[in-house]
Amino acid sequence: MGSDIKSLRIRIRSVDSTLHLTKAMGLVAASKIRRATRTMNQSREYAGAMDDVVSVLRSSPECERTKYAHPAGEGTRLVVIAGDRGLAGGYNANVFRLAATVPDAEIIPIGKRACERWGQPAVSSEKYPATEAKKLADELCRDYLDGKFGKLGILYTRYHSMMSQEATLLWVLPLEKKEKETEAAEAAPVFEPNEQTVLNAAVPTYVSGLLTACIRESYACEVAARRMAMDSAGKNAQEMIDNLQLQYNRARQSAITQEITEIVAGSGL
Repeated sequence: MGSDIKSLRIRIRSVDSTLHLTKAMGLVAASKIRRATRTMNQSREYAGAMDDVVSVLRSSPECERTKYAHPAGEGTRLVVIAGDRGLAGGYNANVFRLAATVPDAEIIPIGKRACERWGQPAVSSEKYPATEAKKLADELCRDYLDGKFGKLGILYTRYHSMMSQEATLLWVLPLEKKEKETEAAEAAPVFEPNEQTVLNAAVPTYVSGLLTACIRESYACEVAARRMAMDSAGKNAQEMIDNLQLQYNRARQSAITQEITEIVAGSGL
């Protein structure tokens, strides 16, 4: 009986230590959420503006022959954005599961967990600068034009709310023509010297903006997922402590009752 009480006491202390850890990690994640979502929204706005410009250009008849719309090579190159750490629920697992649906793709990982999975030097998704995104975008566009691959995608996690994040595969190149609305067509701007020249110059910046936006959004999703995971783990730990405390009290009460019974029985002799 004494050994049971001792083991229960050790388990309670262990779970209580875990509870303190999950609370601390949850507080850290909560402190980062506001900044992460603000940066994500700013990047979304920039990427959306660039997408509007490229959509107008791509809809122009003069851009039908642009190389960015007609791949010169074959194969797929995939930028996979995951987290730097674990303990974020299924955040990283969902990204890796979706990446497995494109088995023959050449992977460019961003995020320490993605780099570990594909055996690449560690690249942080939390601190990935826009300047590095621009360098990567320029390299990807050059390789695409040189025919080193024929399809470019970005695999990231899309933020819906604190409770909902979704692993998403966004195909970037080749550019797909989008139908212009009548009002947009009537108010189409004039590009100098011509639409195709402006489109070819704008695509690397467009890809860079998408990369930056996807990285920022994925990081916001990681922080939100970790906050929810730590809240859930904290609730489970507290419930486990309550159950263990109940078992401990029952075992202690039983031990005390047994001692009293033995004492009473001994005094009667």
